[in-house]
Amino acid sequence: MDSKALKTIFEIGETIAVEFKRCGNGIESDAYETVCSFLNRFGGELFLGVLDDGTVSGVPEAIAPDLVKNFISCVSNPALFSPTVYLSPKIIKYEDKTIIHIHIPPSAEVHSFRKVIYDRVDDSDVKVTATAQIAQMYIRKQDIFTERKIYPYVKMEDLRLDLLPKFRIMAANNNSGAEHPWSSMSDEELLKSARLYGTDRITGAQGYNLAAIMLLGRDEVILDIAPAYLTDALLRRVDIDRYDDREIIQTNLVESYERLMEFGRKHLPDKFFLEGDQRKSLRSIIVREMIANTLIHREYTSSYQAKFVIENDRMYVENANRSAQNSIITPENMEPNPKNPIIASFFRNIGYADQLGSGVRNLFKYCKYYSGGEPEFIENDIFRIVVPLNDNYLYIGSQDDVSTTTQSATQSATQSTTRYFDEITYSGDIKVEQDITILIQREPGLSQKQIAERLSRNVNTVKYYMRKMQEQGRIKHVGSPRKGKWIVK
Repeated sequence: MDSKALKTIFEIGETIAVEFKRCGNGIESDAYETVCSFLNRFGGELFLGVLDDGTVSGVPEAIAPDLVKNFISCVSNPALFSPTVYLSPKIIKYEDKTIIHIHIPPSAEVHSFRKVIYDRVDDSDVKVTATAQIAQMYIRKQDIFTERKIYPYVKMEDLRLDLLPKFRIMAANNNSGAEHPWSSMSDEELLKSARLYGTDRITGAQGYNLAAIMLLGRDEVILDIAPAYLTDALLRRVDIDRYDDREIIQTNLVESYERLMEFGRKHLPDKFFLEGDQRKSLRSIIVREMIANTLIHREYTSSYQAKFVIENDRMYVENANRSAQNSIITPENMEPNPKNPIIASFFRNIGYADQLGSGVRNLFKYCKYYSGGEPEFIENDIFRIVVPLNDNYLYIGSQDDVSTTTQSATQSATQSTTRYFDEITYSGDIKVEQDITILIQREPGLSQKQIAERLSRNVNTVKYYMRKMQEQGRIKHVGSPRKGKWIVK
């Protein structure tokens, strides 16, 4: 790691994957807590001899080799670490000071330090004591698909077989009217073809799996097996502390999808939009992608309550997730990672979802027509999709691509394109960047962590946008990480 890369890391500061420790004459126990949390999350970089604000204090050069030996001894000691781990600290020079850099890869195991399990949350190491949280960590580490868990005592009478004729018709319609293989199958053959009935290759148990229960189970059976499962649909536009309308949905995934779509249709405007010579419902496209994502990719063994919330300036879905990273997803860095491939395949067969990864591209494409902003995809243990809303925004494109709201279609024909773009309210990327700009103009000495707290946003989200604004030359930071300030160019 060269000096330029180190300087960038120290300027950005601590993140979910970077931690600084002072380290005077010895390594404190909190450094090992960080090692444990990095192993249990996505890995990270630990720097000894650096203060919390990124200032390099260094470690005594004479004792640096002994510190490395003691570190290796501790992480390989089964009385301290379980399971033990092999790491290779490196002694490096930075601006005439000695520091120790330790790269910690993510582990396939769940580790504990002094019999305590630690996890990484933002830039902190957190003790994990709740059984549900520990179970979630094992699920994430084992890279298993919980939808495949077999329930041998679930029988056909526990499933909504009355829905299968409807699904056969939907699959045929989604197949451009051609006969779908499900059309000629018996109920048992269809369930096996959709991989809803299978064999556990470890225990030999046979039966219907969790995917079958979530897709077709009777309501009481679903709640017996997943008692915390529900999706809470909320409208918060007038009473923002509670709600204006609410629907608690605890039924099979297909009917949940339909009820959530209806909730969106009831509370969101459907702006007129032509793509080529075809009218498309922007509302249906956007809500469909959000709802399909929260139902298909949810971790159903978690007790976290999923939500679909509509507010004045945004709507969002959030659900429990088996995350592989902590990041903001964009079309450029997107790597499709199916959490429930059986459920996803079923939804694609009946036309309620497209190929993997299309949802991200569709939302980025159509949100700019609907509200003038871009969506946010935040990947973590809780997955969120945030879509900006602006009921007054009207998109005016080329003659072949003209959109207006249905209420003001006549009026818009007499107004100029410039006016509509002037009326865009800041949302999505623009709103976040505007909020950051206003705040640092008022208080230029704030750290990125303080900015995130003031804006009530995730610190990694703020760092992402501020790094982008710096790269575009719109803001810059002068001085040290601790005593410097932000300048808006």
